[in-house]
Amino acid sequence: MLPLAALRAEAPSGNATLRAAAGGSEIVITTTARVAGSIDSLTWNGREFLNSFDHGRQLQSASNLDCATPITAETFNPTEAGSSRDFTGAASTSRLLHWRVGPDSLRTTTQMAFWLAPGDKSGSNLAKNTCVLSDHLLTKRVHIGYKNLPQVIAYDVTFSLPQGERHTQAVFEALTGYMPPEFAEFRQFNPHTGALEPLSDGPGEGLWPVVLSVAGGSHAMGIYAPPQPRPNLTGPTFGRFRFSAENVVKWNCVFRLTDKHGIAPGEYAFRMFVIVGNLETVRAALRALQDAE
Repeated sequence: MLPLAALRAEAPSGNATLRAAAGGSEIVITTTARVAGSIDSLTWNGREFLNSFDHGRQLQSASNLDCATPITAETFNPTEAGSSRDFTGAASTSRLLHWRVGPDSLRTTTQMAFWLAPGDKSGSNLAKNTCVLSDHLLTKRVHIGYKNLPQVIAYDVTFSLPQGERHTQAVFEALTGYMPPEFAEFRQFNPHTGALEPLSDGPGEGLWPVVLSVAGGSHAMGIYAPPQPRPNLTGPTFGRFRFSAENVVKWNCVFRLTDKHGIAPGEYAFRMFVIVGNLETVRAALRALQDAE
């Protein structure tokens, strides 16, 4: 990864393009102000890998916490790209505070919006937040290429939990990718055999890395995270989803933190790798990443 001194400091507009050669083509990553510097597009070999529709369907990070009450989905949900009410608009409730951009790398810090506005509901559950902009920060470091693996994107995130909140459970969706529906074939990487195995579209979550591809395997995306043991933390686990009504598919990488005495404010960091290429390239890179542990 480029040292920070070698990166180009810029005003935090949120609009940037990163690119690097990979597999006879280029991986091109685009971030935009519309989603507060989140990754709005990722292309390789003539195909778009993201279904960036509203302010939830990007390559991005989010968390969900319990406020010391029973945890419910989306009800205290700081989200990097913005809020549900931002929908398909040109601006984000999240605030991009800082960034540095290089030709093939990026570092951002974002003050995350709550997904729900006060008074909104997820299903029958009322939002627990009392404002639209959280005090939770998300710092990401992205670099196209890792060691001798040009089609691997190194992706590091740090969630900063603020003082003054009380939580006993936190779900860190350290990274998720919403993909076009033609990435309709779901597989999991078997770490014991190094093979890709068929996987249902769930929804579900498991211990093995997930790969989504188009029919024929010419374009695929996989997610990998090494073991990251620490007290009271479980994960990584890897989820997959098909939302037929919304015409989108999704994978995610999740860590869960539980502490009945209260989760301490501070920084919680996670390392992941996104692999882009054809199906065999993704499989081989997953094996190489596993062997490098």
